[in-house]
Amino acid sequence: MQDSHNILCTICARGGSKGVKNKNIRLLSGKPLIVYTIQQALKWGKAKRLIVSTDSENIAAIAEKYGAEVPFMRPKALATDTAPKMLSIKHAFLESEKYYQEKYDIVADLDPTAPIRSIKDLDNCLDKFIKIRPKVLFSVTKAHKNPYFNMVEQKKGGFVKLCKQRTDRVTRRQDAPLVYSMNASIYFYARDFLKYSKNLMPFTKETAIYVMDDLSGYDIDREIDLKFIEFLLKEEIWKSEV
Repeated sequence: MQDSHNILCTICARGGSKGVKNKNIRLLSGKPLIVYTIQQALKWGKAKRLIVSTDSENIAAIAEKYGAEVPFMRPKALATDTAPKMLSIKHAFLESEKYYQEKYDIVADLDPTAPIRSIKDLDNCLDKFIKIRPKVLFSVTKAHKNPYFNMVEQKKGGFVKLCKQRTDRVTRRQDAPLVYSMNASIYFYARDFLKYSKNLMPFTKETAIYVMDDLSGYDIDREIDLKFIEFLLKEEIWKSEV
């Protein structure tokens, strides 16, 4: 069933990074960070094409060295701090269809800053995507804070209120509705969503989620996150599949 779908796998990796300088190619246990995601996608083996979308010649060279394709460079306008990532994914999809003269049914976008997802996670996402046929499916983890119980937002005057409130007051965390955190690891998109929708966010009436465990769903945003993953590797708490 999986083999009947043409899948384009994209990895979006711009050259600039504010939280961690040169994050996408920082060494993690002696290997550029982006390489973990490239090798995972290649080992997964379900995508017809694996491309890296980047504005950086350095990232492009590393990507090609480790087996990804970089058939075109990302426009500078899509590589700024304020450019929505969705536009980069749409650009990669549309340009790939033109460049390779192929039609892709599914686009699987993998973030290079989430290096410890598993091959099983990718298989599970694809199985669920094919089974329920959403417009978008993305990975999440169970949230540690809950907007119905212990997350607040500031009002005018400096006072605060709960982010979300129900008619029945929630007095225990265990009684609050289950909520999830988007973990920026795995995104699956249906072709028609990327081709025709003008939505710049992955939220539709037909958006689904795949729940990852806290460890495999870990995302690198800060220097301390990079050190934490290094610790997991060194102590063999997590063993790389690639």
